[in-house]
Formats: sequence, structure tokens, C-alpha cells
Amino acid sequence: MIRSVVRGFGAALPKRVVPNIELEGMVQTSDEWIVQRTGIKQRYIAGESETTASLGAAAAEAALANAGLTAADIDVVICATSTPDNTFPATAVNIQNRIGMHHGFGFDVQAVCSGFIYAISTADLYIRGGMAKRVLVIGSETFSRILDWNDRTTCVLFGDGAGAIVLEASEGEGKTSDRGILTCHLRSDGAHREKLYVDGGPSTTGTVGHLRMEGREVFKHAVGMITDVIEAAFEATGTTADDIDWLVPHQANKRIIDGSAKKLGIAEEKVVITVDKHGNTSAASIPLALATAAGDGRIKKGDLVMLEAMGGGFTWGSVLLRW
Repeated sequence: MIRSVVRGFGAALPKRVVPNIELEGMVQTSDEWIVQRTGIKQRYIAGESETTASLGAAAAEAALANAGLTAADIDVVICATSTPDNTFPATAVNIQNRIGMHHGFGFDVQAVCSGFIYAISTADLYIRGGMAKRVLVIGSETFSRILDWNDRTTCVLFGDGAGAIVLEASEGEGKTSDRGILTCHLRSDGAHREKLYVDGGPSTTGTVGHLRMEGREVFKHAVGMITDVIEAAFEATGTTADDIDWLVPHQANKRIIDGSAKKLGIAEEKVVITVDKHGNTSAASIPLALATAAGDGRIKKGDLVMLEAMGGGFTWGSVLLRW
């Protein structure tokens, strides 16, 4: 059977680093409070010339270089983002042009923090269906553009950045020992909209709006929803927590990550944490974490890797793959 194998990975971050102490002069907060509640120590904030498309293109080019490929080798570009450069065209098309790709097609996926999980699942379907041999999957965000910098409950949480992977068709035997994506599980429930949303949009206010969040409600649902899709992946593949080499979660809050891993019985040393350095970068957080852990040699060929995320909507999902 056809498997979607990770051929390359890459990341891009804005130039400006904003440590917690810098936020103390903007809103009533403290480094100690932010670290204790979230695990975040710093985040990257995009400058005027840095956009979702420019960061996404830089991450894409890094992934292509890591894979030993060029834009000519790619059939499809899928970009997960909630902060596009424009209402339209799609940021993926902008990135496609920036990397010099004038064939194939590209489009955006919008599932907020679960966006990369949705995008990689979509790419897998194109590859397994024979419509593409190689897909460039990108998560890129400039969440600093939609933050209310007077709202201390949200502005301390988020950051900007981009990550990307190249997925390539490869023959597998249909076993869990195959390299590539083994199973994907997606969920959504719009009844939770008011708990995490942006209070603007073209069809309602004609403005971009700002992010609004009921933090306690999000936290209350997060661990259960994450557990749901990870257990679904275990059931689909006949694997267990003991088989996992690395859990690469959405980097929203270290307490949510720790709680989920503990409930699932995944050892702390198997969990990739980057929220301390990047903050919550929404759809970019998982590919950034992947690029970090694969880049420093932790994630190696043949490792069993679980990806999971939950985001506004609510949306949530998991992808189990062998690196």
C-alpha cells in the first residue's frame, strides 16, 4: 500500500524575541506567573516585513533543502493558518509563488491550532489516492496580529512562526512497521465556538477582530479531547503508549501537555516541549516542534511519533506516523 513518508522538515521564526519580562511593562503580569501557568518563557513576534506567507515560504524552502528537493518536485502546497496575509488569495498560493513553483496547486486549511493535523491528514489522502507524489505541508501563523495587547489573559500566550514538512509517496506493507503516516483521526464540535474565537471577520464586522478565549473552559475540555483522538489512533493500529517513541503535541500550555501525557501513560521523557521557547504558535506549533526535535537528533528514522492538537471550534485530532 501507499504510505505518506516525511522526506524533509524545516522551520522559520521571526527575528524579534520577546521574553516574559518585556510583557511586564505592557500588561499586569509577571514572568513567574506566565511560567507557572503556561510554561512559556519567551515567544517570537513578527516585524512589519514578516508575514504568514514570508515565514511559511522560508520554512518551506528549509524543508525542501532538508529533503534534497526543489519546488519543481512538489505537486501540492497545503498551508494551515488562521492568520492569512489576505482574505484571499490563499496563503498557500502566495507561498507557492514565493518559492518559484508555477505548477500543481495550493490551498489553505483553517482549523486553528489543529490546522497542521488537518493539513497533514488531507495531504495523506491526496498521496494515497494517487493525486500527488509529494506534498509540501506548512503551518504558519502571525497570531500577534490578532491579539488584544491589553488582554493579559491572551497576549502572553501566543507567538509567531512557521514549520513545514515534505510528504512523499512510498510503498509500504500495510503494517505498523511501515514508515510514514499510519492513521489520522479528526474531530470538531461547533457548540464550543464561544470558548475560543476571533470577534471579527469579513462577513460579520468587516474587520479582522481580536482573539477571545475562556481559558478555564478550554483547559477543562483539552485533556479529554486529546486523549480521545490518541486512544483512537492506538485502537486503529493496535499500538499502545509503550510503543510511542515521541509525543509531539500542540504547544499551547505545558500543564495541558503534562496532563494529557500522564493520563495516557506516556513517559515525560518521550514528550517534545517547545512551548517555553515559542509560546503557542497555533497551526505552526507542531511542525516547529518536529523540526526542533528532528533537527537536534531526538527523532530518528524508524521512530513511532504521535502528533496531536486541539484548537478553536473546537477542533482536535491526531496523526500517528513512523519517521
